[in-house]
Amino acid sequence: MELFSSSTNNKYEPLASRMRPLTLDEYIGQEHIIGPGRLLRRAIRADQLTSIILYGPPGTGKTTLARVIANTTKSHFITINAVLSGVKQIRETVEKAQEQMNLYNQKTIMFVDEVHRWNKSQQDALLPWVENGTVVLIGATIENPYFEVNRALVSRSRIFQLTPLTDENLFSIASFALTNKERGYGNYNIKIDKNALEHLVHVANGDARSLLNALELAVETTPDNFPSPPEELIQITLEIAEQSIQKKAVLYDKEGDYHFDTISAFIKSLRGSDPDAALYWMAKMIYAGEEPRFIFRRMLIFASEDVGMADPNALVITQAAAAAFEQIGLPEGRFHLAHAALYLSTCPKSNSIFGFFDALNSIEKEAEMEVPNHLRDSSRDSQAFGHGRGYLYPHTYRDHWVAQQYLPSALQGRIFYQPGSLGYEARIKEEVLRKREAQLAIMIEQQPEILTFSPPDKNRDAWLRRVSATQSKMIEDIRHEVFSGISLRRHDRVLVAQETGGLLLWEAFRQVPEGGVYALMNKKEHVTLHTHYTELFTDAERPVLLHGEISSFHLSAYPEIPEELKFDAIIGRNTLTRVADKKSLCEKYYTLLDKKGELSLAEIIPSKTTKLLSLIPEDSLDPGIYKKCKKAEESVYQSPSNILVNWTEADIKEFLTAAGFVTITLKIKTYSEERVITEKDLKRWLDTEKKESESYGQGLRTRLSDKEYTQVLSVLYKQLTNSVQEWKHTILFIYAKKNRR
Repeated sequence: MELFSSSTNNKYEPLASRMRPLTLDEYIGQEHIIGPGRLLRRAIRADQLTSIILYGPPGTGKTTLARVIANTTKSHFITINAVLSGVKQIRETVEKAQEQMNLYNQKTIMFVDEVHRWNKSQQDALLPWVENGTVVLIGATIENPYFEVNRALVSRSRIFQLTPLTDENLFSIASFALTNKERGYGNYNIKIDKNALEHLVHVANGDARSLLNALELAVETTPDNFPSPPEELIQITLEIAEQSIQKKAVLYDKEGDYHFDTISAFIKSLRGSDPDAALYWMAKMIYAGEEPRFIFRRMLIFASEDVGMADPNALVITQAAAAAFEQIGLPEGRFHLAHAALYLSTCPKSNSIFGFFDALNSIEKEAEMEVPNHLRDSSRDSQAFGHGRGYLYPHTYRDHWVAQQYLPSALQGRIFYQPGSLGYEARIKEEVLRKREAQLAIMIEQQPEILTFSPPDKNRDAWLRRVSATQSKMIEDIRHEVFSGISLRRHDRVLVAQETGGLLLWEAFRQVPEGGVYALMNKKEHVTLHTHYTELFTDAERPVLLHGEISSFHLSAYPEIPEELKFDAIIGRNTLTRVADKKSLCEKYYTLLDKKGELSLAEIIPSKTTKLLSLIPEDSLDPGIYKKCKKAEESVYQSPSNILVNWTEADIKEFLTAAGFVTITLKIKTYSEERVITEKDLKRWLDTEKKESESYGQGLRTRLSDKEYTQVLSVLYKQLTNSVQEWKHTILFIYAKKNRR
């Protein structure tokens, strides 16, 4: 029952078991799920863990992480091995969990190692108790839980995928084992050659257990008698390291994830035209004992699915290689496997054959279409019904082709086949399109009159619908541009700077469910508004809402954020536009980002927006006043003291470069919308009260006489109040990276 009950003082306990981390601070690797600020780390520290399933290859730390949770949580912790337990033991565990809750008001966390080994009845026996919260499940599995674990159990758990440890992680683990005096070899005089340690790390291939087992074997077999006196030197050379770890068996299960993952990698390498990767993955399959006929079967499918008409010979050559293999067999048949793989990976690609499935989908979803009369069989009932009458026999025409209708009338103009631009298809593409256009033209000429009805658009509701759609499209496009400029991963930590209406906050929250979202808002009412929505989630899951200005933002001011936290991405709208010291803010963004962090901002450029004088006819004002007013307007948008307009995109790029960003991309887009200019809008723009930055009204007022200013105001209010105008917004999209991921 107690998986973690072994004593660290047991001299017979393997090194890999003794060196299991006891706390989160000792845990090495898997930064993407338990790094500072990540969801799982927050949940463990807050003792608010919900049911989870840890999925990953052997030696990546699944059981170790469960042990850390056991040492951290205040909950009652029970361990079960799925291989050794049955329904009876599950029921006994549930009874203990109910007892803990009733007597001590203490919840129970149950760790199930190899949870995929449970059959359906065993998993079903646990399901209701996970659902009602009697137990919190931590499952560990090397198999894909979406296929090997009860779907209902998966739907009630959060899945965390652990990846093979990096070489850097393995070096740290080896160093910890060699220097730790309580559980490792810190009490011995061990010297390991650099190339020997590098070999152990490389061959361990991301598996900490494999590394520690090899290290243990190297250390404890090098002296004649181990343990040796503390002062005796134990020298680990490359030769000893090679003997200790030997050749690593390929991790491959013909019926499990590694089988499907490897064939997937092989096919995707063929599709990506990478012959080196294709040969590698195929070699791994053959080395592990994969059936060659299975590989040929997948290549035959690929020859039509992914190459298709770009190179019709691909199917012929793959089939010939498969037939040759049947005659030759292994081992020489590997030449034919490699021949087919190299041809498929280097030939042009096209998936235009999927047009068939578009046609199939059309048949499934749409009403049954009649065969056009002239295409029907004329051999049976041409006299009675006229079937086949009007058919044009192509061979009697020049080039053996004539334009006529082949699709049902209701599907005219529908395109199922889209020829590609590579290989054989590139040669036939122009001809296919030319004939298609001719046939469509013929059909249009033959179509009966189509009557359409459009009611007169004279009411305000129709205009409002159009304007609303335009604005919505603009906002959605801005959001799309912000997120398309960065590559968010599910476990990333994102800072949304100067959020207001939640445009970026909730999209970020959807994209990084295992990471963390921190939204900084400069108005308390915005924080209050979004707090209402965050109550739907647990403390560990919900985004962290912060009040403050981005220009004065410091992690130390917010106790809910770990001071060592670095963000993987920072996104925002109009964060630089209204800040006086834009250079300092760029430097702040740099310091807040992780070493491979990304920045994506959408900044409106006020100097390139629509200007009021452009909305009225020039002859609305006296020529002299109009000219003077025009100069005044230009000076407002060029004022060096106005933080809204005293910058250009070149300045922003210079600030980002000076801050240290390596890759910087700027993109400008202009949006247009129909806008009603209200009296309230005009009062806001023409306000002359003193502000931090000069307003449009202040600029005109200081550059015109009282009489001139009064005349201009009169004309603007008279002609623009409640008028519908085309209004342009120019947005600068900023994408910057500290380093390449």
